[in-house]
Amino acid sequence: MESFHPPSRLLLGPGPSMVAPSVLEAMSKPLIGHMDPAFLEMMEQIKEMLRAVFRTKNAMTFPVSGTGSAGMEFCLVNLIEPGDEAVICINGVFGARMADVASRCGANVIKVEAEWGRIIEPAQVAEALKGRKPKLVGVVHAETSTGAWTPVEEIASLAREAGALTLIDAVTSLAGCPVQLDEWGIDAVYSGTQKCLSCPPGLAPVSLSDRAMMAATSRNTKVQSWYLDVNLLSSYWGSERVYHHTAPITMNYALHEGLRLVLDEGLEARFARHERNHLRLREGLASLGLGLASQPGHQLWQLNSVSVPENVNETSVRGRLLSDFGIEVGAGLGPLKGKVWRIGLMGESSTADNVDIVLNALGQILSENSA
Repeated sequence: MESFHPPSRLLLGPGPSMVAPSVLEAMSKPLIGHMDPAFLEMMEQIKEMLRAVFRTKNAMTFPVSGTGSAGMEFCLVNLIEPGDEAVICINGVFGARMADVASRCGANVIKVEAEWGRIIEPAQVAEALKGRKPKLVGVVHAETSTGAWTPVEEIASLAREAGALTLIDAVTSLAGCPVQLDEWGIDAVYSGTQKCLSCPPGLAPVSLSDRAMMAATSRNTKVQSWYLDVNLLSSYWGSERVYHHTAPITMNYALHEGLRLVLDEGLEARFARHERNHLRLREGLASLGLGLASQPGHQLWQLNSVSVPENVNETSVRGRLLSDFGIEVGAGLGPLKGKVWRIGLMGESSTADNVDIVLNALGQILSENSA
């Protein structure tokens, strides 16, 4: 059998995004052991850079071995015990997944729901918290399935007033738009490497506040996952350096380089680049008679949910973008299936040239469709 040779693609979907060339180069470097002093030193640098990108001083800030979904499970299995009450906000696929995992941890889940494409309003959370003292309030900061960008600051304040921990999903938001854990009072967060960090999928950056760590270390029951137990992982990622599992060495090389690139560009400059290219795309879409399906005023810069015209076959257009132009965009999920294209402009993928390329391709296909 011959070696596998993947086709060349321009990744403009909901993830993964394009990988920075220097990240790919970093992944080709020789392996060293996961307990090697040089690797341990690199781990400290990764933690320091992650704190800068998360804008936090949390000691327990590190990458979980696994994709963003592993980060979600990490947070929930450590913070939730059977019988705990959890308020989970759902306005798309990933809020629903958060609720599912919380229930699997034994939580009594109270759902706060909004129409897909719209944000979770703080007033909804305030209503759900009336008369309750939940353990946790969970919300998706950047809902990848819809392109909705929910402000979480006020929700976090409401949760704290109710004595609850605040958990946010920052898989698509980290390094693409502001994420400010300490200023916003966020207790737990998870993200992924394959979006705005411009790395392959495989690690899930997480951070737990002192309040969250206290909840994880003072449990009445064991964490249901041995692999994701922060009480064990902290001994490896902390100062003790006790072996827990074989870390994905090459992926940590990648994350180190990806974070270095983020901080070298500067967070504010990076955010401005994502906003600028989002606006360029939105204006170009308008010239094609297309608009965004997500709530005005709360549209993600990184993930653009484009409404499909009624007379257009969504699947056919997306298929032609891939087969004729080598461009990958995402399909709609759940109630948005067949109704939107999801165009990602994340990290390395977020360039003016890429915006123009996808707009030109879409324009050509749609003009042929209407001919």
